[in-house]
Amino acid sequence: MTTRSQTRPLQMASMSSDTVKILTVGSAVGSISALLAKIKAIDAKHGKFDLALCIGDFFGPSKEDTEEEDGDDDISLLLDGKLEGAPVISKFAKTGGELCKNVFLLGKSGLITTANGLRIACLGGVYDAEIYASADAPPGFVSPYFSSHTTERLLANTLSMTSTSKNYKSLATIQSTSTSSQAIDILLSNAWPSLITAHSSCPVAQDQLTNILAQPLDDIVKRTQPRYHFVMGGGTTPTFWEREPFVWNGDEGRVSRFVTLGAFGGAPPAGKKQRWFYAFSISSKPAVSSTRPSNASANPFLEPVARGPKRSFETSEGNNYIFGNVQQPVKRTRVVQSEPGKPPPGYKCRRCESTEHFINDCPERVKPPEGYVCKPGHFVRDCPTRDAVGDTGGRKPKPGYICRACGSEEHYIEDCLVVRQPQGGGERRSRRRGPPKEIAPDECWFCLSNPNLAKHLIVSIGSEVYVTLPKGQIIPTQSAADHVDVPGGGHVLIVPITHYPTFTTIPPDLAPPIIEETEKYKSALRAFFAKHGCSTVLFEVGRLSAKGGHAHVQAVPIPRKLEDQVESTFILEGRNSGIDFEADPEEAMNICAGGRGGYVKVELPDGKRMVHLIRDHAPFNLQFGRQVLVSLLGVPERMDWKACTLSEEEDRADAQAFKAAFASFDPSL
Repeated sequence: MTTRSQTRPLQMASMSSDTVKILTVGSAVGSISALLAKIKAIDAKHGKFDLALCIGDFFGPSKEDTEEEDGDDDISLLLDGKLEGAPVISKFAKTGGELCKNVFLLGKSGLITTANGLRIACLGGVYDAEIYASADAPPGFVSPYFSSHTTERLLANTLSMTSTSKNYKSLATIQSTSTSSQAIDILLSNAWPSLITAHSSCPVAQDQLTNILAQPLDDIVKRTQPRYHFVMGGGTTPTFWEREPFVWNGDEGRVSRFVTLGAFGGAPPAGKKQRWFYAFSISSKPAVSSTRPSNASANPFLEPVARGPKRSFETSEGNNYIFGNVQQPVKRTRVVQSEPGKPPPGYKCRRCESTEHFINDCPERVKPPEGYVCKPGHFVRDCPTRDAVGDTGGRKPKPGYICRACGSEEHYIEDCLVVRQPQGGGERRSRRRGPPKEIAPDECWFCLSNPNLAKHLIVSIGSEVYVTLPKGQIIPTQSAADHVDVPGGGHVLIVPITHYPTFTTIPPDLAPPIIEETEKYKSALRAFFAKHGCSTVLFEVGRLSAKGGHAHVQAVPIPRKLEDQVESTFILEGRNSGIDFEADPEEAMNICAGGRGGYVKVELPDGKRMVHLIRDHAPFNLQFGRQVLVSLLGVPERMDWKACTLSEEEDRADAQAFKAAFASFDPSL
């Protein structure tokens, strides 16, 4: 299919009332004069139509493809006898889409708003999963494909409101100002949403849809909720198919209709000619719907499709919910530790290849590597201050540790007087009463039910997770210091709405939607930071001890010039803190799956992952990720988050700046 078949010409007439009468026609396939004559005849008999939309292949094969050399073709006639092929592209670029008087060409991700306020969007191009995911830049005008960049641009365009100028000199004259709604009235596309046939009783040849179903369109339809969606009919020969309407949630009772059309031009189909036009009236100011259409079906984008029985974990080849869509082994047996403190079967120490101990217990770790600094000449584990006493008589915590029970930095939670205080008051007991009670949601810093949660820092809320700026973020925003140029700073946390201590403790039957939405936000943040010239570092500390915490992933933008230094900085800072990273990150995460242990997971800008397994009952600095990044960015003064906190007014300003800039990337919108 040529480039010209990916675009959507439309013809406009003067429009003044709230009700707009529209004629939609199938592919012209180069028979432009005949199609315009037919539209004129239909308009005279059944009009007057305010607008005509032509979907599919408008221009047909190029002269080079048909080897025609003589005579005037319809494209030349349309464009004053001068333009065909590449000149069409040239004129499109110069005029913003106006090919001639009252005929406009929408690009692959175009959107216009008519004088009546109708919003018409277009996603042109053919869907190829590999090209969609791997394209480094948006496919150009001459490419027959669309990519993730194309859909992102379309969704960004739906956040705009074009002017109501009645002159329509070009699409440039009806470009947008900002709007908060992504809802559109009419969507035109070549590809079909992959879920569109679900819950429909209208017969359609499913085997003919293989090459035209596009999963990315599902998300576009969910977010824009078009009242009408027109596409070319599937199969070798375009056919007419009209699906039952379906209703969206919400007080307005918004209804969507999906229609495919046969072709007007081209080779005549075998058998009965398919219906190639569709006339309808649409209000530019839809009233609240009080009744559901009598023939409405379940909404295929909201209500799940019945699936077959679930496969067992051992035989599943689906997504790995820790590391994404990677190939699973045919069968994996559960890791069982026969003795506490002993490595699981198959584990090998990276230093000596022994199977009898973890790398942190390796006897070969007797001399610090060159350049290592704790105090001159020794490891952290041999540090003279390691046995220093805290304010309650127990071990003294490392810098950065905070007792979850009282907020002190001078003792571990197991030595906290608040934890050890008897229920009935009086003097504290000298003997411990057992492990502290797990933290409750109403006292958790990250649970939305906590009235003390800093809700003014939240910048996005999805179905399963939310995104928030932290208090005292790494990136300075309210000073003249050199900093990452991302609106609002950019240091954010992705937090599951439901309280779980770590991502590995989420029950397997509840994990998929949480992990899926978390990955969507990660991808959105990477794209957002890239727009501002930054790379992305993601890290997660899943520590299972004391009262527990609330699972979250931290995302921090860094200058692109530093992205090659991230891994080495984590390794060096890790050595200085007695932290080593495992050779096989996936196997390491399998070891602590199901809440069997704590971990630190880092995702580097190039996609590589690093994992450290936290030893039970061993001291660990929860601020390790922050420690590494302040070192990398050269801002050691930002190590203590409490020293970086701002006033609520300044926090609100950062949150609003980030939220506004992130809106076009936000998966929840």
